[in-house]
Amino acid sequence: MSTISDVINDRNFVTLKNLHFRSLHLKLEGLNPAGSVKMKTAKWLIADLERRGSIGPDTVLIESSSGSLGVALSLICAERGYRFRCVVDPNTTAQNIKIMKAFGADVIVVDVRDENGGFLGTRIQYIKELVAQDSRFVWMNQYANPENPRAHANTTARAITESFEHIDYLFVGAGTTGTLMGCVQHFKTHRPQTHIIAVDSEGSVTFGGAAGKRYIPGLGTSRRPEIFNKEGIDSFQIVSEADTVAMCRYVARTNGVLAGGSTGTVLAAVYARRQELPENAVIVAISPDMGERYLDSVYDDEWVKARFGSSPLTGEAPVTSRSTSSPACDEREAAYV
Repeated sequence: MSTISDVINDRNFVTLKNLHFRSLHLKLEGLNPAGSVKMKTAKWLIADLERRGSIGPDTVLIESSSGSLGVALSLICAERGYRFRCVVDPNTTAQNIKIMKAFGADVIVVDVRDENGGFLGTRIQYIKELVAQDSRFVWMNQYANPENPRAHANTTARAITESFEHIDYLFVGAGTTGTLMGCVQHFKTHRPQTHIIAVDSEGSVTFGGAAGKRYIPGLGTSRRPEIFNKEGIDSFQIVSEADTVAMCRYVARTNGVLAGGSTGTVLAAVYARRQELPENAVIVAISPDMGERYLDSVYDDEWVKARFGSSPLTGEAPVTSRSTSSPACDEREAAYV
């Protein structure tokens, strides 16, 4: 008999049109009960604790999340009768917070920015202090836990290689970098000829870029995750949030795909490479999320205009120069590697 967390649809691909490339395939990760790729991360993090006997009758699981993992963990904890506290920030969508609370999670919102101008450092500091004070709390730590990339090496990446005989380019977004690192682990062993292009948001520090204010949850960090390793990544692409918004809206109107913010960023990265990559290249892009939870932000005209002006509202694919390709990213990396 299956439970709700067993419903993971790992082989949903759609071919996108009107984005220059003839063979651009989008792997839809949002068609599971938790609504994002984080469903698999959550299952593996909790399963690891269960195997090690780390969840007792008084345990309160705790995690920092921009939203999607918090929803997935809330769902599984509700299914299994575990207590869960999620630490989020003001960028987390109201819909995600409401879903977590509906599953019975305790949600804490921190609103003090960290030294890089984001909230991740503040969220993590809150957890570290709480865990040190109260032994009931067990931190899963998606940013350093090897079960995060291991989940995607064994599910997400495997599902892709089993679905396509040949892939020229794989575009993967970087948040905690769990999906990215899992794909690197799997592809470098099973499909080393596939070029992996890592995608992040402008203002994130993961690839060595300058910290900046970000409004769209999902991709990007203000603190480099411990599990991140640039080895095995062939190229990097940084995308502005204005281009993310424009791409989300364009794909919705031209393909009927209501993309979430992370998905819009990944597709904007693909489109930014249209002059560099062959038009007939076989490309797979991972869509971490769907757009229903962004209706009051990315798809709301007033929200967009207040943060990015009117340029993302044209309904066209982004054609600005704000997307920064791999050479600039590599130069920034040289400063700290």
